[in-house]
Parts: sequence; C-alpha cells; structure tokens
Amino acid sequence: MLSDGERAFFAAEQPFGLILFKRNCAELAQVRALTADFRAATGRADAPVFIDQEGGRVQRLQPPHWPRHAPARALALVAAADMAQGARAAWLHGRLIGADLADCGVDVNCAPVLDVAVPEVSEAIGDRSFGGDPQLVATLGRAMAEGLLAAGVLPVVKHTPGHGRAVVDSHKALPVVDANLETLAESDFVPFAALADLPMAMTAHVIFRAIDSAHAATVSRAVIRDIIRNRIGFDGLLMSDDISMHALSGDYSSRAQSIYDAGCDLVLHCNGRTEEMREIGGAAPALGGKTRERALRALSLRRSPDFLDRASAREEYLALLGRVGWQERVG
Repeated sequence: MLSDGERAFFAAEQPFGLILFKRNCAELAQVRALTADFRAATGRADAPVFIDQEGGRVQRLQPPHWPRHAPARALALVAAADMAQGARAAWLHGRLIGADLADCGVDVNCAPVLDVAVPEVSEAIGDRSFGGDPQLVATLGRAMAEGLLAAGVLPVVKHTPGHGRAVVDSHKALPVVDANLETLAESDFVPFAALADLPMAMTAHVIFRAIDSAHAATVSRAVIRDIIRNRIGFDGLLMSDDISMHALSGDYSSRAQSIYDAGCDLVLHCNGRTEEMREIGGAAPALGGKTRERALRALSLRRSPDFLDRASAREEYLALLGRVGWQERVG
C-alpha cells in the first residue's frame, strides 16, 4: 500500500501513471491493492500503471508467485528454425505476460525491445534484443505487442530510435554511436518504423553523432523531431527512459525540462525517491495539446482481454521453447 505521504503527493501532482519494480511486487493480492490504491489517490480509475515485464533478466513479477518467461533472444532462436513458430511463440509470450499483468491491475508494459543488436552490444541490452536482423526484430516485436494488446495491456516499444549499437550501459554512462545515418536508417530504425502505429514508445539515452553529437536522443530536438517523429513516423505517446540513469546529467528539474523541451511527452522516473519526484513534478507541464491527444488515443486502445485458456497457452509456449532447448529454463 502507499504511505500517507505518497497518497498526498499523487493526489496533488496528478502524475500520468505509476511504474512498478520488483521491490513493489511481493504477491498478487498486494500488487492488486497497490494499483488500486494509486488510482484511488489520483481519483482517476483509468490512471495507467506501467511495468517492465519483458521476460528473461527483466521481469519484475517473479517466481514463485508468477511464472518465468524467456528472454527475447530465445524467441528469436525459435524463429530461426521456423518463422511461423517463432512469431507464434512471441505472441504467446506477450499474451501470457499480459494475462499476468492484467490480473494485477497493470495495464501498460514497457516492451517489446526493438533494439537491433550488434555483436559487441552492451549487456544492458544483450539477450533482451531479438537479434541483429531488423526484419526479424520487427516481426517478433509485432507479435509480442499484439499478444499484449489481446490481453488488454498497452505495449511501449523501446528504446527508440535504437539502443542496439550502444557498447556501454546507459544506466552507468552515456553511450555514443558513430554509425552514419544511412546505416542507422537501414538497420536500427527499421523495427521502430515498422511498429510506428503502436501507441507508446520509450527513448534511448544514447548520442547518435550523425544526428546530434551533443545530446542524447532523449534530450535531442533533432533526434525526436527529425528521426522519431518524421523519419520513423511515430506520432504516439513518447516517454523518456528513466531520468535517474547516469547517462543524463544535471539536477532533476533541469533534466526534466530538457526532456520536455526536446519533444518528449512524458518523463519516466523509476527509483521512487520522493525529493526527486518533487523536482520533476515542479518542471512538468499540465497534460495538454498534442500530448493530451496522444495520451487519450493510447489509453483508448485498452480493451477487455480476449479469451485465453492459460494452461493450454502455457503448454504450447513451453513446447515451442523446448524446440531450442529453453523449456527447462522457464518451465
């Protein structure tokens, strides 16, 4: 449950939504109570609740209370053997994760990862990526997103316009990508352009020298306007990656202002420190204009989940993973 101070903060600041982490998720009844408490505090029954539930290393809902899911790279192995089965596995992956989230009152998942990996990709991405083939990444990313939507959960594609060439961890430092614009357009941007119709996306804390040598994508007007909005064609709700990551600098108010000025619709803050949230809240504008339009459009896509025989779907999912030796790791 929220503390009295947290309830008062959420009631006063009216954040767009709440993101949960492993530290917030003990068991099903507790998470349900937490999400309900947040919505009651804001007075908005439809306030979105986010989480990062990708599968693999990034899974906030953990066993024994929730099942384990494979990383994206395992789904790519299934697709390498049979594309149709890989796409089916990715859809089931999204649908089963979505069912877990919907049970908890979580209705937005920060997934799929559409980063196209290079051989020397940072471990921060690693097996979270579907691999190095942009078309495969797009196909499996689409299938996972459709599975989430079928569960009534909105997907957030990340990390636009691409984190796969970063060879350092943006949680710890600011990555710099030296690839030219033609290379980026033919590879890194491809999955994001293919899924540009989806409702929400998250930026990359990465400098792309060919576009803006001074600013990470999250705080770059050139990257957001010229690449994400125009070249990639994404007109959905755009949120930053975590503002507290070490790839960004400055106090939290100035960080937030730089993110909004660059063209992001939302600022994401993840560590739960109240004093930082207050700084960010002080810099945040009211939800209006194009941002409000994008938010309402995104939230309108939430729907009642399609029917799922969860036991049969899980059995099929594990059987597909078993074809590439992954069943025992997630079973």
